Amino acid sequence: MGSLTLLVLLSLAVAVYCLPVSEITAQDESFADSYLKKFFNLTEESGPAVRRGGISPVSKKLAEMQRFFGLQITGTLDADTMAMMKKPRCGVPDTNIARYSTFGNNLKWQKNSLTYRIENYTPDMSVAEVDDSIEKALQVWAKVTPLRFTRIYSGTADIMISFGRQAHGDYYPFDGPDGTLAHAFAPGPNIGGDAHFDDDETFTFRSNTGYVLFMVAAHEFGHSLGLSHSDDPGALMYPVYSYRNPDTFVLPRDDVNGIQSLYGPNPDKNPSTAEPRPPTTPDVCDSTMVLDAVTTLRGERLFFKDRFLWRSYSSSSTPQQSPITNFWPSAPVNIDAAYENQRSDRLFLFKDRRVWAFSGYTPVPGYPKTLKSFGLPRGVRKIDAALYDAQSGKTLFFVGKYYFSYDDARRTMDQGFPRPLSQTFYGLASSVTAAFQYRGFTYIYSGPYIYEYVLRTGRLHRVLRNSYFLPCTNF
Repeated sequence: MGSLTLLVLLSLAVAVYCLPVSEITAQDESFADSYLKKFFNLTEESGPAVRRGGISPVSKKLAEMQRFFGLQITGTLDADTMAMMKKPRCGVPDTNIARYSTFGNNLKWQKNSLTYRIENYTPDMSVAEVDDSIEKALQVWAKVTPLRFTRIYSGTADIMISFGRQAHGDYYPFDGPDGTLAHAFAPGPNIGGDAHFDDDETFTFRSNTGYVLFMVAAHEFGHSLGLSHSDDPGALMYPVYSYRNPDTFVLPRDDVNGIQSLYGPNPDKNPSTAEPRPPTTPDVCDSTMVLDAVTTLRGERLFFKDRFLWRSYSSSSTPQQSPITNFWPSAPVNIDAAYENQRSDRLFLFKDRRVWAFSGYTPVPGYPKTLKSFGLPRGVRKIDAALYDAQSGKTLFFVGKYYFSYDDARRTMDQGFPRPLSQTFYGLASSVTAAFQYRGFTYIYSGPYIYEYVLRTGRLHRVLRNSYFLPCTNF
C-alpha cells in the first residue's frame, strides 16, 4: 500500500444543514465530484462533474457513500448527501463499509514497546498542556492493549509528533485555517506512524472553542497504530471530528474491538478494578431501545439516546445520527427530557435537577438552572419527560405516575397539579419515557410503545411502536 493511501488527512469543512435540492449549485456538484474522487475512488474515467440525473459510475459511488454514512441510498446528489459531504471529516478514503476497520495486510507494529517524540509545540497551548494532551491520547490506546509508550527527547522515535504550516516537509501540505487539522501515517519504517498537526488551526486543552488537541491526537494515533475508519458515528475512528470532554472520555467499544483485533487486550488489566465500560452506539434497529427524550426543533424532530441524537425532517426519510455535543458542546448527555417552546424559540434539555436552554444551537445566558425555576416541588429529583402544548401554551412535566402543568407565559405552575396520568391519558399502562407533539397530535412514549392522543379531548387514537417515527435504516 502506497504512502498516499496510508496518509490520513483530517479535514474540516463548514457543516451545512438540509440544503434544498434546488439550492445545489454547479459549485456544489464540482465539490461532490472532488469528494468522491478523494474518498471513494471515483476515477477521471468515470465522467465529468456530478450531475443531478446521475451518471452510472458516479451514481454507484454516491450510493456507496450514502451507504457508508447511513443515508438514504438514492445514487443521486440530494440535499442530505451534500450536507454530509460538507461536514467536518478525516481525509482517509472511506472504502471499508464496516464498523472498525484496519489498513489490512497485517499492517501493525510488530512490537508492543513504542517510542514517541514531540519535536515542537503549538503557540496555542502551554508546553505542559501539549505534553499532557499527547500522553493522555496515547494512553487511550495503551489502556486496552499491551502497547506501552515511552517518550524520548532526541533521535528518531516510532511516532514523531510535530506542528507545521502549509508545506512542512512530507509532500502533503496543510491548507491553512479550517481545512486540514492533522494527518498521520500507518505503522511502518521512516515516516510510518508519524503524526503532524496543522499549526494554522486553533488547538485547545479543554475548551470547545477550537479543536481539542487530545481528541484530534487520539484519533490520529489510532491511524498511527494501524486502524482505518469506522462507520460507527460514536467511534473515535469515525471520519468526522467531534468534540468530547477529555476528562470524561472513554474509548468506545467499536474502537476497543478494532485495536484489540490487532494487538489483543491489556494483559495488565486488573479485573477487580472498577473502570467505566466502553460505550456502545445506540442502534436505531434495536426494537427494545427506549429513547431518553423526543422533541421538535424548528421543524425537525430530535430523538435522544445516551450521548447521541437522531435528526429527522420532512424532506428526508432517513434520520441522521450524531453526538449531542456536535450541536451543543455545553449540553448534557444521557438526558432525562427535552421540549421546544415554539413561541420563545427555545429548546430545553433536562438532566437530574438541572435544565439547559438553547436558542437554536446557541446557549441561552443564565442556564443551566434548577428544576425549581419551573416551580416544581423540591422533592422532584428528575423528570421523566416534557412536552409543550402549542394550543394552550402550557408545558407538561411527567414525573412517575403523575404530571404537572406549567404556564410558560406566566412562568408559574398551574393549580390542581400534579394529576394522575390516568386522569388525562386513557390506556397509558406505565410511566412516560418521552413525549412530543406533531401535526396536532400528542405522542406519549412508554418504553418501546407510542400512544397517540388528541390532548384537548384525551382521546387515544392508536398505539404505535418506536420505529413509527424512527425507522430502521439498514438497507
